[in-house]
Amino acid sequence: MTSLISVHEVRAALRLRQELALIDLREEAAFALGHPLFAAQLPLDRIELEAKVRIPRRDTLLVLYGEGDDAERGQAQFERLGYNRVAVLEGGLEAWRAAGFELFEDVNSYSKAFGELVEARRHTPSLSAEEVGALIAQKADIAIVDARRFEEYQTMSIPTGTSVPGAELVLRVPTVAPSAQTTVIVNCAGRTRSIIGAQSLINAGISNRVVALRNGTIGWKLAEQALETGQQRRAAVPSTKAILEARRQAREVAYRSGVRHIGRNELERLRGDTSRTTYRFDVRTPEEYTAGHLPNFRSAPGGQLVQETDFFAPVRGARIVLTDDLGARADMTASWLAQMAWDVYVVESSVDERVTGHDPEAIPPRPTKGRYKRPYEGTDSPASAMRAYLEWEFGLVEQLKRDGTHGFFVV
Repeated sequence: MTSLISVHEVRAALRLRQELALIDLREEAAFALGHPLFAAQLPLDRIELEAKVRIPRRDTLLVLYGEGDDAERGQAQFERLGYNRVAVLEGGLEAWRAAGFELFEDVNSYSKAFGELVEARRHTPSLSAEEVGALIAQKADIAIVDARRFEEYQTMSIPTGTSVPGAELVLRVPTVAPSAQTTVIVNCAGRTRSIIGAQSLINAGISNRVVALRNGTIGWKLAEQALETGQQRRAAVPSTKAILEARRQAREVAYRSGVRHIGRNELERLRGDTSRTTYRFDVRTPEEYTAGHLPNFRSAPGGQLVQETDFFAPVRGARIVLTDDLGARADMTASWLAQMAWDVYVVESSVDERVTGHDPEAIPPRPTKGRYKRPYEGTDSPASAMRAYLEWEFGLVEQLKRDGTHGFFVV
């Protein structure tokens, strides 16, 4: 028998921060055309591959919607896997729209909306592609740091830029810009990771001038500037002194954001509490994770965890526990997740039980079928698509205000 839940009940649960996974069963391309802010995309043919990792607690309330009989088929699949609180969104997406509630386009929408809110509230400084291009030509005292994953950086990057994925910025930027006189310019493909990356450095109080590259590689391409490909520049490992200073800076930001630090005993209590979902993520680089990590922690490099939170943690209202043996990466990541209204903890580095090897719960890559073509990836996106994408991002702050379910704050 199908259990139904109304759009009003779902919105009430989101506002009250009750545990809920709102699952969109359509393919990604359809999902990107419009969905509720906290919906997580999980197509029917990926449920068996992804559900047990992304939704680890079997009595989490799941609310499903899709096209045609997707929701009923999805309910049957989830129940076969042992999930016992599965409901169908009454009236589906059309009921959400008919009630006048907001639908958000693209993917990772609430992380991107949060990034726009950060810029609006903190007035994160930025430079245009033309301004940065002129500084490069002048051989000015600048350091360009690319906050994306290393693989994205290799695909295309700003000339002279160095790969420093988002969670690594506070830790590693001093090795790229050792002089306080150097201007640090943070870029990504579009806007979010540039904004969050630049504001991370500003929040941490580094002495350099810090700016974002306005509109990232999209802005760079629209300005008809040349991009590099296949680059290998990566920030060096910092000194012990720099690690300790980064830890101090990041801990202060985490404290302002309401992050709590726990040790082995508290971690064990959270592990034993089956009444709530607890996600456990190691935010270091994949290489460090493989060399040794805490048992039952998944690999989720911090910059991507903030960017793709809906994928890593689709259960809104869950707890998130982070670990990082050097400290700064977990604290900076946690500070952003806390501002995104997550209940977040950092495990103290003294919890030193380690296992080696790749993430046993790593989710296999998705096929290209039904994939949304992102206007900010690769070098072949038409200018019209890139401009439309930027216009969409510029409107996210007002859309958040109209939606009213997020609970975000900015320190």
